[in-house]
Amino acid sequence: MRIPKLASIFIFVVCLLTYLMFVKRHYAGSTPGGFVPPPAYAQPRTSLGLPTSGEVVSGRFLYGVTFDAGSTGTRIHVFKFHLELNEAPKLAHETFKAIKPGLSEYADDPDECQAGILELLEVARASVPSSLWNRTPLVLKATAGLRLLPGEKAAYLLDKVRAVFAESPFLSRDDSVSIMDGSDEGISSWITVNFLTGSLRGADSPTVGMIELGGGSTQISFSPQDEKTIQTSPIDSIRSFQMFNTSHTLYSHSYLGLGLMSARVAILGGVEAQGASSGSSVELVSPCLAPEHSSSWKHADVVYNVKGQKEGEPVFEACLNKVEKVLYKKVVKAEEARDMDFYAFSFYYDRAVDLGFIEETKGGTVKVSDYSDAAKRVCDGLSVPPVNSPFLCLDLTYISVLLSELGFPPDKELKLARTISEVETSWALGAMFRYMESMR
Repeated sequence: MRIPKLASIFIFVVCLLTYLMFVKRHYAGSTPGGFVPPPAYAQPRTSLGLPTSGEVVSGRFLYGVTFDAGSTGTRIHVFKFHLELNEAPKLAHETFKAIKPGLSEYADDPDECQAGILELLEVARASVPSSLWNRTPLVLKATAGLRLLPGEKAAYLLDKVRAVFAESPFLSRDDSVSIMDGSDEGISSWITVNFLTGSLRGADSPTVGMIELGGGSTQISFSPQDEKTIQTSPIDSIRSFQMFNTSHTLYSHSYLGLGLMSARVAILGGVEAQGASSGSSVELVSPCLAPEHSSSWKHADVVYNVKGQKEGEPVFEACLNKVEKVLYKKVVKAEEARDMDFYAFSFYYDRAVDLGFIEETKGGTVKVSDYSDAAKRVCDGLSVPPVNSPFLCLDLTYISVLLSELGFPPDKELKLARTISEVETSWALGAMFRYMESMR
């Protein structure tokens, strides 16, 4: 009778230990509000540079490298994070460098794009300690420039980048190189801005919206406060995601082809990617240019010979009519935009600088009516702005109409910033956070 008794005691002890291990794991993995970093930042690591198990590294500096392959240039952001257990990461430093032209300019000779990628990778090598290279995520996201290319040409370019990344010492996966969906670009920008303004500290922190006017596309993103916005918006404009262990629901819409450079082509009367061969020339006449004006403008490797129309109808009215036709029924109005704080980036910022509304290094605020008032003055020649651009009338008219179509009233104030807390306000930081989330 002694053997069954010993066996029962042994079984009891095993069950007790199993229960205690379950409880320990359950509570260790359910710390409320704590940010758990991706596996690449845990110990120990496998031979591939990825961890298998262990405690989260706390009080350490971590790194991430994001390539922004835009329509006008390629930029590298090397982020240095400081991580404490159960807290969202803190951005300790950013290293930034940009080169031109954009990746899409190499569409007909993809091999040539690798030299620029290698040049930027040297920035990452110099910024990240060599002991952390193989656990530092390396990501390239391409935006509107590649989205506008034929699929085969874009794929060749991305394959060339993947080949370079595969030879680099950094942590690269199959999904490290990709074309970013327009809505994802808007979401990543929203994360960047709200992280830098401190609005992602908790679920109850008020957030800000963002609008961005790039060369090939334009985005608007904000967190809806009215259930009606969620119910009435296009289904692909409402996105939900997790960030720092908090759920967020965003309205995010991207308009491909409505970036400022693409819009210029349409307003001037051309059709982007119209099949014109590389280096060819196209002649366009537009009411948005000064009468009798004549010059050349190169975009997407096509030279446009642009001319203004003869004297007649006032320039602003003629240009406004043309812009309104180009934007007719292409933009969805966001009714909540009028009641929410918004940051505006890229060409919204650049044109405000051109007109002296803000200082280039400091940013500031503008009203929507500032753009429309300036458009009237510039188009009708009532004042001469401190820039030499034949497209300023067109650009300002387009911006003022676009903002109105997006739902911003004339008296709406927009905050303009290139940096917040000395960090670039691009989507790159938000994209790195999202990539880290995907690695968990």
